[in-house]
Amino acid sequence: MGINLSKGERINLSKEAPSLKKVGVGLGWDTNTTDTGTDFDLDASVFMLGADGKIPNEKNFIFYNNLSSPDGGVKHTGDNLTGAGDGDDEQIIVKLNDLSTQYQKVIFVVQIYKGVENKQHFGQVKNAFIRAVDATGKEMVRFNLSGTGQYDNQRSLLFAELVREAGDWKFNAVGSASPSDSFVEWLKQYS
Repeated sequence: MGINLSKGERINLSKEAPSLKKVGVGLGWDTNTTDTGTDFDLDASVFMLGADGKIPNEKNFIFYNNLSSPDGGVKHTGDNLTGAGDGDDEQIIVKLNDLSTQYQKVIFVVQIYKGVENKQHFGQVKNAFIRAVDATGKEMVRFNLSGTGQYDNQRSLLFAELVREAGDWKFNAVGSASPSDSFVEWLKQYS
């Protein structure tokens, strides 16, 4: 088991694993017994940001309809529509050594697809987490979101970020919320 982080905490992955070249960032969730009439479809996405905090172009927005960055450094492994099963429900692979130095931050946003329409929010989700694993699958760090009540009525979260600082990669547990269930709001912020 890796290091558990709380909102706002960070860890230097480069110091924890000096030979780290690839990180798997996994998202997992289960739904509460709340019956909203439809499955909870959480979608993970990635924004690759430059030093100015902006996305160089929309191809650097990785999600279920754009599974890989142009340089192949970030790859989404596919969309899970229900959260059924144990472990990671969606996973993103980040090849740290393949990322151009123009990218200083890789942020991970999770939204509930059609959350407003289906009257679903993160307060109805249990066991929600984001974690980073090394190339062998060993968990290095985990950030659990469930159980705090602070995400009631929130449908979109900036879960965590990987930040390049002085040649090192750091994992930050963010947990910043938006009541919107649209990636468009995040795109506006980072475009």
